[in-house]
Amino acid sequence: MININGWCKVINTVFKATVRSVLIGYLIVLLLIPIGAIYFKGFSLGWEPFWQEVTGPLAWKSILLTVKLSIVSTIIQAIVGTIIAYVLVRYTFRGKSILNSMVDLPFSLPTSVAGLMFLTLLGPSSPLGAWLDHAGIKLLYNQTAIVIGLVFVTFPFVIRTVQPLLEQIDPAEEQASFTLGASRFYTFCRIVFPAIFPGILAGSMLAFSRSLAEFGAISLISGNLPGKTMVASVYIYGETQNYNPEGAAAISLVLLTLSLLILWIINVLTRGKGRLA
Repeated sequence: MININGWCKVINTVFKATVRSVLIGYLIVLLLIPIGAIYFKGFSLGWEPFWQEVTGPLAWKSILLTVKLSIVSTIIQAIVGTIIAYVLVRYTFRGKSILNSMVDLPFSLPTSVAGLMFLTLLGPSSPLGAWLDHAGIKLLYNQTAIVIGLVFVTFPFVIRTVQPLLEQIDPAEEQASFTLGASRFYTFCRIVFPAIFPGILAGSMLAFSRSLAEFGAISLISGNLPGKTMVASVYIYGETQNYNPEGAAAISLVLLTLSLLILWIINVLTRGKGRLA
């Protein structure tokens, strides 16, 4: 007699081992090897040349500018994204489903297309661009343009991490607070905000990490002025065009390390979201 249970256990064991091997192989080939290659290339000439590349005047300014403007765009996303997520979850209005689906547009839209979109909208040949230029407002080829581009490409992160947490909050808790005479702002601060705070942090850190690496939109609307509007990703591209792969890898290594650190922090916060909430 065939032992069906035994064969099922064997098949299950083989299936788990196969899936585990495929997953590990996937991580090694597509993540660990490329990451290791960047670290190897960045330090291929030794610590001193690496440090000289990172601390060079233009390189260091591009890194600082990238971090500074990424922080600015992340703060904007944390505030605006939380408000939008709250409105999408708590309010019903005409066109809500369309707006909710449009939130993910920056995920699917090529960033170079986003840059061209802003060039078309804010350029001097457009009515809005001509009006802004006449009013003395410059939104292209400066740091403001970089912030606009970063806010657009990172738009969904905070919204999509906060929405599920808002949906888990029982509206009866807020209604009870209103019944007791609390204002809407006080209710939000005491009941809603503590519950969604982990999502705001996680979404903001993802937005910050994404901002560090943005290239397509920024390269079109920033002007790429060395020391003024040249972000790190554009500087890396320039180094590859100047046949300096070690310099490009050194700056890439700094951004990569920051991103890995942010992902580690998000993992810690996710594991401890109960304590944060």
